[in-house]
Amino acid sequence: MRAPGCSSAAASIGQVSEPGTRGDAVEASRAAGPSDEEWLQAFRRAAEAQREIFASHEGIEARTEYEGVGEGGDRTLVIDRLCEDAIFAELERLHDAGHEFTVISEERGTVSFGSPGAPLRVVSDPIDGSLNARRTIPCHSVSIAVADGDSMADVRLGYVYEFGAAEEFVASSGGGATLNGRPISVPPGDLLEIVALEATKPERVLAASESLSGHAYRLRSPGSIAVSLCYVASGRFDGMISTRNCRSVDAAAGQLIAREAGGQIEFAGLELGEASLELSARYDIAAARTPADLSTLREAQDQVP
Repeated sequence: MRAPGCSSAAASIGQVSEPGTRGDAVEASRAAGPSDEEWLQAFRRAAEAQREIFASHEGIEARTEYEGVGEGGDRTLVIDRLCEDAIFAELERLHDAGHEFTVISEERGTVSFGSPGAPLRVVSDPIDGSLNARRTIPCHSVSIAVADGDSMADVRLGYVYEFGAAEEFVASSGGGATLNGRPISVPPGDLLEIVALEATKPERVLAASESLSGHAYRLRSPGSIAVSLCYVASGRFDGMISTRNCRSVDAAAGQLIAREAGGQIEFAGLELGEASLELSARYDIAAARTPADLSTLREAQDQVP
């Protein structure tokens, strides 16, 4: 992990400048929020702290400790809370540097850092794939998105770190997507050789599988919506669908990564600008390499009870 640099905004806190001088530029920078690199440095430090949390909670028994119910509606694991604490510690550092934003996180819900209702959004799922993490299945991730507004269309930075393979997926709006710093893109052409199903119960899988019979060659269920979206972006999967409504925290970062890699995304017929980032929002999500394959997957998704 790289050590954080000293930004000009942080270095100038407490200094007084005349109007029209460097002080105005600093204030404008704070209003716009941290730079992408500042965000990424914070997210990487949080991911490193989470790796230590998982290392100190070895085995299924150690990871199966609960404490209440999170704002997202699921029972909260101790490791969920600890991983969220690691993210919030980094966000607090950014706030201390003078930045204001509103955080939407699975366990704590909506939290203001600065003025209530600050338009800059941070959408965080500390552990996407909590069941995998609890059962010590390596495939689980941290998913964090930064948005300039209230919808999926407003997401401008996406970060997903998958702990099993130690892989970092990043995308910026208009800047493309990367895997461990290397550009990624979806392959051309219609093909559903491997399709991921997420939020899977047997009865849901059965309905989707029947619809996909003759259209898809193999099905996979990684157990993390964020990871499935990133695998579509990197060409590992040809498409994915959720078989239960997902939340904004599950998909906000991954959907930008898939889109910036050239993939197609749909939120149950909603336009991107209609898919809310609020924690209370629920919607099906589907992703594919091409519009035709996306249509096939959405038809299967519509058959799920």
